[in-house]
This record gives sequence, C-alpha cells and structure tokens, in this order.
Amino acid sequence: MIRRRLTAAALFAATLVGVAAPVAAAGGRDTDPVREQVDRLVEQDGVPGALAFTGDATYRAGTAESGTDRPMVGADGRVRIASNSKSFTSVAVMRLILDGRLGLGDRAGAYVPRLAGSEVTVRELLAQRSGLPEYVGLMDWTAVDSTPEDHLALALSQEPLFEPGTDWAYSNTNYLVLGMIIESVTGDDFRTYVEDTVIEPLGLDATYWPEPGETALRGPHAHNYGVSPADPEAGPTDLTELPGHLFGAAGGLVSTPEDLNAFWEALFDGELLPRWAVWLMTHDASTVGGDGVHPEDTRYGYGIASFPLSCGGRYYGHGGDLPGDTVLGGHLPGSRAAGSRTVTVYTTTMAMPGDTRTHLQETVDTALCADGR
Repeated sequence: MIRRRLTAAALFAATLVGVAAPVAAAGGRDTDPVREQVDRLVEQDGVPGALAFTGDATYRAGTAESGTDRPMVGADGRVRIASNSKSFTSVAVMRLILDGRLGLGDRAGAYVPRLAGSEVTVRELLAQRSGLPEYVGLMDWTAVDSTPEDHLALALSQEPLFEPGTDWAYSNTNYLVLGMIIESVTGDDFRTYVEDTVIEPLGLDATYWPEPGETALRGPHAHNYGVSPADPEAGPTDLTELPGHLFGAAGGLVSTPEDLNAFWEALFDGELLPRWAVWLMTHDASTVGGDGVHPEDTRYGYGIASFPLSCGGRYYGHGGDLPGDTVLGGHLPGSRAAGSRTVTVYTTTMAMPGDTRTHLQETVDTALCADGR
C-alpha cells in the first residue's frame, strides 16, 4: 500500500475549485445581519452550504448536496465537529481531576508508557504547551486500522517543538495522549467515559463517536467537499464519508448545531463542572492568533479558546476543521444588561486561511453581537 502523507500545508489545501455551489436562497429579512453573513459565504465565497444556529434562529444558505436543489440541513443535521471534540475531551479530563483520579501536574508518562521519559504534564497537554509534534501530517489516511499508539509513534519520531511549558503550539497529539490517559485511569475506552460524563448527562442524543469502520454520517446531514488526504491527486471530491473513528479524542465526534450549542450553555451554566473549574480552563490560557486561523488576541486554555468580539468582551468556544467541513462557534456568557448567547456556524467545506475563514469568524461575531450587544 502506498503511504500518502498529508503535510500541514496540504491539510489546508481543500480548495473549492470545481465544487459547484448554487446561489443561496435569500429567505428571511434582507436586513438581518446574520442572514447577510451566511449568504455571503455561499454567494461570494462559493461554499456549497452554510448554516448559523443561534438557538433562537437557524440561518441556512446554499444546498445540502452540490448539483442539486436540496436545501441546506437545519440545526438538527449531523456534522463532524472535528477539533470541537477537544472541548468534550478536556471536560472529561477535568472530571477525573475533580474526582481525585488524576492531577494537572501529573506526568503523562505515568499513564502512557511511550512518554515514560518525558516531562510533559496533563496541564501542558490540555493547554497545548507540551511541545509534542503534530502527528496528523504524518498519517497514512489509507490505513484505517491504525491505532492511537501508531499515531503517537509518528509524532515521537520527530524532534520536540520546544521544552514542555516554554511555548505554545497547537497539536492534535496533545489530545490523542489525553484520550490514552483517560483510558489508563478509567480502564474504559475514552469514548465511553466522555459519553458517561458529558454526552449522556446532557441528553445530547444526536452526538456520537463513530464506530470502527463506520464512514457514513447517521441521520440528516449535508454532503461535505474538499480534497481527500488519502488521494489528493483526485482534486475536489465528495468527502461525506470519512473514517471518523480514526480521528479519536482530538477530533472524532459527530454532533449537531443544536447539541453543540447545548454543550456550551451547560458548561458555562455549571452543569458539567463547578464554575471555578470552568474559570480555570478558560483563564489559564496562552495568547495566540494572527496566524490566519486564530484571530488576533485569541487565548487558548484547556481545550477552550476565547476570542475577542467587535462589540467588546470575549466569547468562549473552539473551532474544528476537516478536509470536508469547518465548524466554529461558542458561548458569550450573560451579563446584567443582556442574556447569554451561543452560536454554531458550519460550512460544508474546509475554510482555509483567507477570506472564507475571516467571513466565518465574522458570522460568529455578528450573531453574538447582534442587537448592539
């Protein structure tokens, strides 16, 4: 079997060229600023389908399947939430910490034998400050039976990015290892533990981890488009079917905008963790951004980022990219002047650094800042 490795540059090369997108159905009030943002993603950026869900309203543009007139799915449509999965994993890790079964200062090597000689701690993994190299760019995407141990070995074949705790670098390897730690501590698959501590208590019935070998999306969903990392020479194609189980604790969850909004609201309402623990997760953070992916003055904590808003203040959430989609959004906590707000924005192809990603970020900002917030 020929190994087709996907470099970091190629991961973002999910070009839209050749993916036909019909003009968005304008529906709703023409003056609605969120509607205008969602329409722009389709009409100007050429995204096949786009959706923004605020809880009070669902904004849709484009089509659920390129080349057809099928309307874009609603807030109950299934979508691979990619790196938004990290927020679920981090909450599960914090649950272990609160239960006294794990410590932020524990060395990862106490639970993961391959890291026995490493100084990396649980805190540094959560906060993306471990210096562990990225494994995704080294993966063989055709090896659907590869394991987390295989992926960790790929990462450890590279030189560390920096000494643990001395810098920040986003790496899926950090959450790969956290999934392995959950399994070592609990004796269960990390997926089972996340289900038991996060998904089921909140009644997120549409959220699930794909089974081994499962490539299709369950239930209503849009088609996704981009360049397959398993066959980049084929150019843009339908990527709705992917080996989701392979993406693991760092990016494997499937959910819906409805469920994702419910997760953020429950987390900040104290339903999953004590408020002080959520404060720690969001405020023990590194300032990042300005790289084309994260806006300037983005701060990254324990699997939760915070982003500045044009209307002032910050919202808390995450983003996720796969070759076939991008999901952004999060929660703006309430104040005396106004209630809290939550939004999920989804496009059916990866938003590369550039105008489309900027427009996605502006859609989130517009939804959270609406009505002069």
